[in-house]
Formats: sequence, structure tokens, C-alpha cells
Amino acid sequence: MNIPKHDVLLVGGGGAGLRAAIAAAEAYEGASIGVVSKVYPMRSHTVSAEGGTAAALRDDDSLDLHAYDTIKGSDFLADQDVVEKFVQDAVDEVIQLEHWGCPWSRDEDGRVSVRAFGGMSAKRTLYAADKTGFHMLHALFQTSLKYDAIQRYDEWFATSLLIDDGKVRGVTAINIRSGGVHAIAAKSVIICTGGAGKIFPFTTNAAIKTGDGMALAYRIGCPLKDLEFVQYHPTGLPGTGILMTEASRGEGGYMINSEGDRYLSEYVPGKMELGPRDILSRAFVHEMRAGRVFDGPYGNYVHLDLRHLGEKVIDEKLPFVRELTKNYVGIDPVYEPIPVRPVLHYCMGGVHTDIEGATPIPGLYAAGEAACVSMNGANRLGSNSLTECLVFGALSGRSAGQYALEQDYLDPYTIDRMAQDEQKRIETQFFGDGGKERVANIRDDLRSTMEQGVGIFRTDEELKATCETIRQLKERYQNVGLDDKSSVFNTELIAALELGYMLDVADGLAHSALQREESRGSHSRSDFEERDDEKFLQHSLAYQTDGDPRIEYLPVTLTRWEPEERKY
Repeated sequence: MNIPKHDVLLVGGGGAGLRAAIAAAEAYEGASIGVVSKVYPMRSHTVSAEGGTAAALRDDDSLDLHAYDTIKGSDFLADQDVVEKFVQDAVDEVIQLEHWGCPWSRDEDGRVSVRAFGGMSAKRTLYAADKTGFHMLHALFQTSLKYDAIQRYDEWFATSLLIDDGKVRGVTAINIRSGGVHAIAAKSVIICTGGAGKIFPFTTNAAIKTGDGMALAYRIGCPLKDLEFVQYHPTGLPGTGILMTEASRGEGGYMINSEGDRYLSEYVPGKMELGPRDILSRAFVHEMRAGRVFDGPYGNYVHLDLRHLGEKVIDEKLPFVRELTKNYVGIDPVYEPIPVRPVLHYCMGGVHTDIEGATPIPGLYAAGEAACVSMNGANRLGSNSLTECLVFGALSGRSAGQYALEQDYLDPYTIDRMAQDEQKRIETQFFGDGGKERVANIRDDLRSTMEQGVGIFRTDEELKATCETIRQLKERYQNVGLDDKSSVFNTELIAALELGYMLDVADGLAHSALQREESRGSHSRSDFEERDDEKFLQHSLAYQTDGDPRIEYLPVTLTRWEPEERKY
């Protein structure tokens, strides 16, 4: 009985997962580290991050200022002890990343360059041109290769968390290349699978971001925290959703409506284009309702104008933006403005963890966008997310490693039986002859109802309709049938399993949004337009049940900053 086993097992091989693996390998000599990833790690979505990563390095900045900006940006829903730890560790993490080979852009005096980002009071976003995530992931991946203790399972897809006696004891995963379901035993498991943007129809997210790890944790009783908070980025390309990085505005780009005005002066006069993403996305909707936007084949849009920056600045600092616009819309931003509109970008919510990445389920940890350690609250500031992967990836890796030292492996016979049960479950659900529903149809209907009910603005009526539609879609999902009955690289099976994850996360998200009767950060209720600190200065916790999700609440941790009106 050949069952692989590891002291620490990562599910997800992106920025947070690789940082956690390296941290565990460094801290615990002799420990065995496994990394399960449904794609080759350099294809993880971290690679697509463009603008930069935040840390307070300059003399005109400070840890307290970075913390305050983050807390204010979160609309005061961030846990302040977590934010203080984040800004403190951020500095060491970005310096460490340079030592590992990340080629930060540099000023003429040799200092690492920093640029302005939305909601930040100082220039604190480090960058590598506009391919920061690409270079960060390269540095992490190459560093991970020097540790013999780290074993990778590339193109393996996790299907369940193994739990025994209340503790997580490993995972089951499909080897996509062979189709076999295997158990991998572990003393601790860290979820680092990223967000769930693909539950929406128009998103910057890669096709792989289907909420896998969130749903895996949810199914074994771990709550998902603050799911209702999803961020729209104000500058996506119409039609494709490809991101025009916030660095475009950080370098001085303008947002222009159909009347030729920099319309953000009406909404965020103190910040203009460098306002937070949630406010800029709502401003677009207001402009659209007022008839001051352009109309194109893919709907309404405004202009992102970089022409005044000049070709030299664009080629040095925004080369990827120029490349993308030329390839996907046939526009050269040196000479023409770029059409943009809001696009779903990031999940603030995720697996409920403490400051070291531990969940309420012993042996289970989470980091990165899949997790909610509560540093982003109701709205994340741009460039904090890559740093979050580094800081909390490292913390969770060390924490999970420490926990593993005190644990034993579950016996192989029990692990093997669990794997056989999982294989039988998958075969029974998806490879029978009776399934009439198709994955793509349910997925399209899910995305449609999420856009209608849980978009930039929300109402009680629309949220209830979305919740009801999701109930119906979950019933239809039980009747899914597959046309592809093969085992090798059965992408239809993977899509079917991903759809189950998406439905679970969407269900928790819609119900969390329905019950939060206020407007805070990215959660904008047209029927409850004010922030309600008396009732909702709390995190939502969604628990899976046999029926609708159960929503509970957890107070926000305040340390030094009292909630105030969020103005820019």
C-alpha cells in the first residue's frame, strides 16, 4: 500500500503556497513538504498580477501609515492586530524576495522603485515593471527547487479533505494525467488555492479560480468568513475582462467619461484616479446611469487615457499594458485611450483563519486569497494582496509545521479506505447513465444570477432571487452527466467538480450578502445605503448545512484606530 505522506501538505502552488512551503522547509529541517497543484506552479494565477506589492520602505512612509490606509480602505472591517502584523512583516518579506532574485525596478540612485496605488497615502508599491506577479512567482518557484524536502504533485486536483477524530489528516486528489484518485496523508494541510472569481461571468481571474479550497474547508465544517465582500476592479478590458493594471493610474493615467471629463473629481476629489477600487467601480455605475459613458459591442465603458505619459514612460513602466491593448483591442495606448469598465477581481472573504493561518479545524490552515485572516475587511487596497501571500504564507507554513511536529499519521488502511470511498463517490455521481444536465449550462446560469444579484449594487429582492436560483442550480447539479467517460486528462470531470465548489461558495456568498443589511466597502446595498457599525462591525461566518448556509457573526478586533467616516 503505497500512500505518500508529508508533515505539511500545501493545496495550491501559487505565491502563498510556495511561500508557505519554503517557510516550512526552512523552519523544520527533516520535515517532508508536499505541494498539490492542479496546474504547473508557474501557471498559478499569481503570475498574472501586474502592478506591484506594498511595503513601507521610504522615509516619507511608516508602518502606522500603511496600517491606517489598509484599515480605512477596509471600511474598518479589518482586524487591526492582523494589519499591524502584516505591515511589520511586509518589509522583511519584500527584502527577502529580492535576495531570492526578484528583479524589482530601481530608481537611478539604486533604491527599489515605488509607485502610487489607490487608497495609499504614500508611494509604497514596489514593482517589477508591470509584471510583478510573474517575477515574484519565478523567484519563489526557483527558490523552492533548492529544498529536497519539497515534493510537488503538479496537475493533481484535490477533491476532499480527509478528516478523522475531528482532525484533518490529508487529502484525496485526482492525478489528472492518469485519472486515478489517490490519498495523500499529512499531519497538517494548508489551503492556498486562490479566490473564486469564476463564479462571476466577467472577471480578471483565470479559469482555474473556482473556489476549490474554500469549498473543501466549508464541506468539513470550517466557516467561510466575509464572503459577501468581492471587489470589482475599475479598469478591465470590455469583452475579455483582462486587467489594465492599477499601475496605469499610479503612473498618472486619467479616467475620462464620454463628455471628456475626469469624472472622478465628483466622487473622490482628494484622490481622483487613485481612489479605492470599490469607490471607482461604483462611480462608473453612476456615470453609466447618467448617460456619460461610451457604448460599444461589449457594453458600456469609459476611457483610461495614458497618452500624456508619453511612449518612454509607457515602455519603461507599463510595457505589458501596451502589449495587451495592442493584442486584444488593437489599440496603442501611446496614441489612443483604452476602453475600460469594472470587472470582478478579488475575494476579500475566504477560509476563516487566525493570525497564523490556523482554522477552527485542527490540522487545517489557509493563506492567500483563499483565506480570510481579516486584513482586507470590506475592501482590499491594491498591491496589498501580493504582500499578503508572502506574509501569511510564511506564517502559516511555520505554524502548520509546528503543529505537525506533535502529530502522527493516520494509519494507511483508513487512508486507503477513504480514497476508495471518494473514488466511488465520483464515479457514482458523474459516470452513471442517468445524468441529463450539462456542466456548462449550470455554470452559465450560476454566473448570470451572481451578476444580477450580487454585483456592484445589491438589493433585498435581487439577493433573495439569487439565493433561490442557487438552490435550484444545486438540485440540477445532482443530475449532471458527462459526455467524456475517459480517465486520462478528463477536463470535463474536473470542470464538473469545480462547478460543485463554485456552487458552494456562491451559496455562502449570496446568503452572507443578503443578511448584511448595510453598505460597507465593496458591499453596496441600494436598500441600506449607510454603514451600520452598531449592528455590523462584525465578520460574517457562513457554515454549510443540509439546507441554506447558516450565517453567524464575529466581532472585529480594534486596537488603535476607531472607526470613522470613510472619505477621500
